[in-house]
Amino acid sequence: MTLSPARVPVAAPGVRRLTATLYGYAFLDEFVLLYPVYALLFADTGLSVGQMSSLFVLWSATGVLLEVPSGAWADAVSRRLLLWLGPLLGAAGFALWVLVPSYWAFAAGFVLWGARGALGSGALEALVYEELERLGAAERYARIMGRAQAAGQIAVMTAMALAGPVFAAYGYPAVGAASVLACLLCAATATRFPEHRSAATAVPDVPDDEGWAASLRSGLGEARRDRSVRGALLLVPAVAAVWGALDEYTPLLARDTGAADATIPYLLVMVWAGVTAGSLLAGPAERLGRRGFGALLAASALALAAGAGIGTPAGLALVAVAFGGFQLATVLADARLQQRIEGTGRATLTSVAGLGTELATITVYGTYAQLASTTAHGTAFALLAVPYLLVAVLVALRR
Repeated sequence: MTLSPARVPVAAPGVRRLTATLYGYAFLDEFVLLYPVYALLFADTGLSVGQMSSLFVLWSATGVLLEVPSGAWADAVSRRLLLWLGPLLGAAGFALWVLVPSYWAFAAGFVLWGARGALGSGALEALVYEELERLGAAERYARIMGRAQAAGQIAVMTAMALAGPVFAAYGYPAVGAASVLACLLCAATATRFPEHRSAATAVPDVPDDEGWAASLRSGLGEARRDRSVRGALLLVPAVAAVWGALDEYTPLLARDTGAADATIPYLLVMVWAGVTAGSLLAGPAERLGRRGFGALLAASALALAAGAGIGTPAGLALVAVAFGGFQLATVLADARLQQRIEGTGRATLTSVAGLGTELATITVYGTYAQLASTTAHGTAFALLAVPYLLVAVLVALRR
């Protein structure tokens, strides 16, 4: 039996410092004005669609390769270190894009961007959960992480709104400079995270040069021993992957409804508003049992199928509701995973869940490409709602 670490009484100032830092970090991490225009930058530089696709594959492959090793590193050393190092890599990649635009500069930027995401994945969740646990406030994890994700989603919508006028007035150098500045501010904010652990205490009784491998063995060993941890690990990609991949195709779905191109951004903001609402509901919804969780997935899947199948702009309101439900389920799945981890490999196991999500997302990309080549986008969305119904049944029936 693993003993839980000693808790100190709830310290409101400590929780406030942690959450304020987290919300600022989450906002700045997503406040990138290059997001809505980088595809245009690639096209204006002369890249073909095939070359762009190869860059996206390189980006995903970098995340897949680094996800679990970076999680083990976070368990072996300071998690805060990885959280401020990652945005610096992102800043370097964005600077390359606008200073020396070329295929190889874009490729290097995507590798740096993929490494940035891998360094933060696992490390952030582990740091926040363990600091809340130390403060006696671990039960607030889902609520706090939901609000943090909402802050990131608000940042995305704000960046979309600002990118247009900034780009129109000053071009790619301006949106690139703003993106680099956001990354630097994000790194500076990460240094404010409290962290009451050290490399010496992360993996006890292990030489420093073996810390990374010991962290990896510790995390994977807990998953092998504990069936509930394995179930929680599988639930995260089962919930997060499909809708996370479908989000990339929502502009095509909106165009298929007959909406004018000028109105598509507003429809996408509506969808993102639904996702943000789902994040904010994480606290109250944490009381859902397995049947309630299964009902949430089933209702969201039905809303997705109905909204996409209607084939009108009004149907996207149901898609927004569905994405909000899936986002809520994603936050709850992460919270349940954190609650079940007891050993020192928290960041490692969270990164394993992230790896599963990345691999499943790539599979969904391929599946969607096959479906969309023979049917309408609305039909493809509706068909990809079916896996959620299966997961809902399994969750509801699982002992």
